[in-house]
Amino acid sequence: MFQPALKLIERSERSKARMAADEEITALLASGCRTEAFETLLAAYQDKVFRLSYSMLGDRAQAEDAAQESFLRIWKSMDRYRGDSALGTWIFSIARNVCLTAISKRAARRSAPIEEAERSTSDAPDRQRDILRLVAELPKNYRAVVMLFYMEDRSYEEVARLLDLPVGTVKTHLHRARNQLATMIQEADQCPTNLTNSLTND
Repeated sequence: MFQPALKLIERSERSKARMAADEEITALLASGCRTEAFETLLAAYQDKVFRLSYSMLGDRAQAEDAAQESFLRIWKSMDRYRGDSALGTWIFSIARNVCLTAISKRAARRSAPIEEAERSTSDAPDRQRDILRLVAELPKNYRAVVMLFYMEDRSYEEVARLLDLPVGTVKTHLHRARNQLATMIQEADQCPTNLTNSLTND
């Protein structure tokens, strides 16, 4: 009976603690105490960034590497943080971008054996590599949903949660990305039937 109320109280307390930490970090940055600000930030967000990385990558070692890379980028960028967005939003945006880069590299590595087989058995173009190249040319917001939805086989709901977007926005981005990719493929005169179908069907 009291469980929902207790969870609500715990969530409220965590939220207050996070806001207090964010205010302390922002104040330290404003006063030029960069090292102290980073140490406080690391203590407050280390576990959260790891959990986000693990939820996106699904591999503990890769998540640890991504979290480490995220905090390295955060350290290098701290002087440029001006408070235009909430501190947590800024931190998680950096972490998501690191994970998306890792996903893109992972997809490229998975395509390598396919490339070798195609070269040894056929003169057909390297479709997988061309697709990845075209995906990389998409606008950033479209590229993110395409990589998670198609390359990582995530559901609409999972993509929405990982990118902190409404499900409707995810579907809109995917629809526009498919249209843009189809146009790019046609312009490059590389429009295999199975790819066209995968891009035009939900």
